[in-house]
Amino acid sequence: MVTISVCMIVKNEERILARCLDSLKGLADEMIIVDTGSVDGTKRIAAEYTDKVYDFAWTGSFSDARNFAFSKAKMEYIYSADADEVLDEENRAAFLQMKEALLPEIEIVQMYYVNQLANGTIYNYDKELRPKLFRRNRTFRWQGAIHEQVGITPVIYDSEICIQHLPEENHKDRDLAAFARLTEAGEYLDKRLHNIYAKELFISGETKDFLAARAFFQESCKDEKRGEEELMEAACVAARAARLAGDVADFFKYAMKAVASEGCAEICCELGAFYMEREDYDEAVVWLYNAAYETESILDIHSGGDLPLRGLAKCYQELGNEEQAAAYTKLAAEWQCEKYI
Repeated sequence: MVTISVCMIVKNEERILARCLDSLKGLADEMIIVDTGSVDGTKRIAAEYTDKVYDFAWTGSFSDARNFAFSKAKMEYIYSADADEVLDEENRAAFLQMKEALLPEIEIVQMYYVNQLANGTIYNYDKELRPKLFRRNRTFRWQGAIHEQVGITPVIYDSEICIQHLPEENHKDRDLAAFARLTEAGEYLDKRLHNIYAKELFISGETKDFLAARAFFQESCKDEKRGEEELMEAACVAARAARLAGDVADFFKYAMKAVASEGCAEICCELGAFYMEREDYDEAVVWLYNAAYETESILDIHSGGDLPLRGLAKCYQELGNEEQAAAYTKLAAEWQCEKYI
């Protein structure tokens, strides 16, 4: 049986920390809890489960804090946990079974993160494989009888273990403010973070967040190092920000960039919203229909589903077509994003 260090970073989690740690009892050989500045009872609760509770002065980087936690681990594998996660009894049993049978060559175990859509997260799916268990000391081996090379691709096992993600609140204000600080400081966002920033804006952002992100995504639209997907994301954000700012010329500048690149549900929704604001409901219907039925969403799955359907219902109501309005109202109510997962 392998040994496991649970590593966590926490801050002001007194309401949910015990729930998480109770679900890990009997699975962990040691628990390492790194506190990044709690002012509630988090550290007191943590101390009831482990004597390995450490303080870490916040640097603005979650990676710094997690790396510090990992540096304290002594067991063969490290399980990276968050306070808003829970393993139920069925998955605790599956975790223990995996722990007993894990092959030594496996370096990363992925587990399913579930319950995403119920809690206002930035994800467009309810179930997602994530790397959760990591071999602490990695062994490097030469591979190949000829033209040999050191194997650097980790051996990954996709388990069936499901971790319930049960956040008490949406962290979008914290996350979007952090993105704004990074970009204002001139930080370059790689493809993954560029996508997450754009996605979080469309799923959770308010007007102030789009306006704060406007300049960054305008620059992204001109960045020759960005790929096609990133350019489409940037055009969507820049177009939404321009519409919210009342800048019609800029709105069409970026909306047409997206349309010229095959388009997406998000930009069709933006054009639909633009014409609805001007009470041109016939034109709005064209774009909202395209959002719902002719294009795919790239950032917010609702942009290709209930959002344009509700918009179509509103347009037809304004046009005096109650039958169509009722039909689209019904379709919007029945739409389930799980069917697109």
